[in-house]
Amino acid sequence: MTAQTAFDLIFRNALLRSSATPVDIGVKDGRIAAIEPRLACEAVEVDVGGRLALPGFVDTHIHLDKACLLERCGHIHGTLSDAIRAVSAMKRDFGADDVHARGAKVLERAIAHGTTRMRTHVEIDPRIGLRSFEAIKALKRDYAWAIDLSLCVFPQEGLTNDPGAEDLLIQALRDGAEAIGGCPYTDTDPNAHLARIFDLAQEFDLDVDLHLDFDLDPSWSHLGEVIRQTERRNYGGRVAIGHATKLSALPPERLKAATAQLAKAGIAVTVLPATDLYLMGREATHNAPRGLTLAHKLAGDGIVCSIATNNVLNPFTPFGDASLLRMANFYANVAHASVGDFDTCLDLVTELPARLMNLRDYGIAVGKPADLVVLDIEDSRFAIAELPDILMGFKSGRQTFERAPARLLRPRN
Repeated sequence: MTAQTAFDLIFRNALLRSSATPVDIGVKDGRIAAIEPRLACEAVEVDVGGRLALPGFVDTHIHLDKACLLERCGHIHGTLSDAIRAVSAMKRDFGADDVHARGAKVLERAIAHGTTRMRTHVEIDPRIGLRSFEAIKALKRDYAWAIDLSLCVFPQEGLTNDPGAEDLLIQALRDGAEAIGGCPYTDTDPNAHLARIFDLAQEFDLDVDLHLDFDLDPSWSHLGEVIRQTERRNYGGRVAIGHATKLSALPPERLKAATAQLAKAGIAVTVLPATDLYLMGREATHNAPRGLTLAHKLAGDGIVCSIATNNVLNPFTPFGDASLLRMANFYANVAHASVGDFDTCLDLVTELPARLMNLRDYGIAVGKPADLVVLDIEDSRFAIAELPDILMGFKSGRQTFERAPARLLRPRN
């Protein structure tokens, strides 16, 4: 038993993925100050009861600005281009208060489902201007007590073909955006689109997070240009691509070659199961393809990967509760993950997305922020399979939510 005297809070009997037996976690000034089998100290205590503690889930790709639009759609649109057109028409009427309210609804659900870090993509173009950007910046401030929210601004409907979009994008970059994205498949000049996004990323010293190759036609791809831009600018470790469903359509030898190129260039991949599955293969009359790139296998080949939410209750994805644990379970089912892959699937919503976002202060370790969530399970290997309740969460040592375990009400004899 180690004697300590300066903790504000002690988590007792917490099981970590790295520990075979429960440990105590001492917190001082919002940061983890000690991790020991038994800490002897007078402090506020939270008894975790031998349950699993994680540093919280990390959502690398979500769109808070266009969430919760189902009641405005009239009907559900079936294709990617239909969804883009539907939201394009609606966002002309988005107000900052409207975006804030819809985004807050999803953000609160994400917090209660254990997400502690999040990168939200925010559309910037002449139709929406900077209204969504200002609303999401306000969300970042309003919910800083529970979650670290990072804004990635991007032109959804093209850049070179959309006069005024670049000027607005630059305004957002000057006003606090933390990453820049792109969508080359909606631009009439995809290579120029990508070159300009990388130019701006370098100018403002920001990471790049692109929407890329979002279909199942393997005869063409923008991946090669992304690799060229990344390598030419020495930007390895700072570039991510989202969707990349084309990879799921490649035969084994071509996929092997693409995987090697991604790993060599240091490009990360985010798979978005709900949207990818909903929008891909809709034209098939039978034997419909999944359209799901296998993130856990790419991770095994040295690529930093993540599983993320993307859209919630809108034409792109008319489902969702912002639970990354549920999303990882959903992915594992569809991706035919084996029991031996379950730990990697948990990595895809924790450690790996933290690496993708270059979060150097993430994790349960001495010196890190005391950001953690407690799952009602004792074996991390089965967190993905069992979908346990997430009982409580903490940000900088302050509790942010709680959830009581379900209690069966047995009949009295």
